[in-house]
Amino acid sequence: MLFPQHIIAKKRDGLTLSRDEIAAFVRGATDGSWADYQLSALLMAIYLRGMTPAETALYTEAMMHSGVVADLSSVRWPKADKHSTGGVGDKVSLHLAPMVAACGVAVPMISGRGLGHTGGTLDKLESIPGFRVNLTMAEYRAELETIGLSLIGQTAELAPSDKKLYALRDVTATVECIPLICGSILAKKLAEGIDVLVLDVKFGRGAFMKEKAQARELAQALVSVATAMGKPTRAILTAMEQPLGRAVGNALEVAESIECLKGHGPADTMEVSYALAEQMLVLAGVARTATEARTALAHSIASGAALEKFRAMITAQGGDARVVDEPARLPQAKFKVALAATRAGFVHDVDAMGVALAALRLGAGRVKAADGVDHAVGFSELVKVGEPVAAGATLGVIHANDAEALAAAQVMLAQAIRVGDVAGTTPALIDEMIG
Repeated sequence: MLFPQHIIAKKRDGLTLSRDEIAAFVRGATDGSWADYQLSALLMAIYLRGMTPAETALYTEAMMHSGVVADLSSVRWPKADKHSTGGVGDKVSLHLAPMVAACGVAVPMISGRGLGHTGGTLDKLESIPGFRVNLTMAEYRAELETIGLSLIGQTAELAPSDKKLYALRDVTATVECIPLICGSILAKKLAEGIDVLVLDVKFGRGAFMKEKAQARELAQALVSVATAMGKPTRAILTAMEQPLGRAVGNALEVAESIECLKGHGPADTMEVSYALAEQMLVLAGVARTATEARTALAHSIASGAALEKFRAMITAQGGDARVVDEPARLPQAKFKVALAATRAGFVHDVDAMGVALAALRLGAGRVKAADGVDHAVGFSELVKVGEPVAAGATLGVIHANDAEALAAAQVMLAQAIRVGDVAGTTPALIDEMIG
């Protein structure tokens, strides 16, 4: 019999765990046979001692099989998904999924909620009146068979061990551990029933990984483990020094994604979207090169096919598809106040983290997992680094429902955006491809 304390001691002493020992740990998290203090002890031992690539793959596999692995063999298209490690203003999934689906690749996407400074795809989707993210596996499969995409939340059947272990990692200071991050991300993604995966691993002030070296290490580990488990995977490192696009906040980001699907998206948002979507089409085998994929993706927007996929998805998941043509049907804030430039010059800096914390103060995100969010609040019309501004010009529009929060956010946003005599610079948005 495999006793928890023996497995904990083995990892504590820096030894390699076997398949059976890792399976016992994950099973203990799933069925409750391990106490929280035992699970926490092994998480800390892993954090301190690490895992070999083979251990990480075994851990991910055990997590994936702790619940149901979706059978999407009835879906006639190749199946690809994209995952982002999270940033500020990162609404890419909302328009990328219908773009890719319109090109003949099904997108089964299971997403999460925002926590802390990063936004969550589910929170953005739920700003669409009536939109349901909690579908059954049968509904999920049927939507994929019919329209080729589905954006839902994690079901109880998929990787249930992750919910327990992530909650413990959150309160035991073991979140920043690459093997544990790999298991958490990939177990859910590979349980979706996908054929290939593309990862957006962000680095910079507004990212989970601040340093590029950290982001590269995580990307390499994710690609290695997923590939070892038979899923062709590619990662792109992208910079997150300033917010992506010009909107931050749930409904405001949905509105911006709709503009992306209409061909009017911000240049930086579309640059990242195309880079990721191109690799999804290439890995899925429907395009031979990134250039060929780019042509197909651009046509999906120009023809209106991607927008129609988005509309069909909203309808299939119970939402009000009229928001596509009438974005004012999305939640609207009580106050809309422009932040004016106090001087002429050039935008020297837009601090992604500063903007995110200001949005959090408005209620656009949550500090604790149990917190609610205000879908209407946030920022729109944000300036970008390097742009010229006149005195009195709008640096951004604040959307608020509370006067006190509005006043605080005004101060915070003014501190996050700096105008100087010289235009600022930012790192290249698309940095490196791995895999």
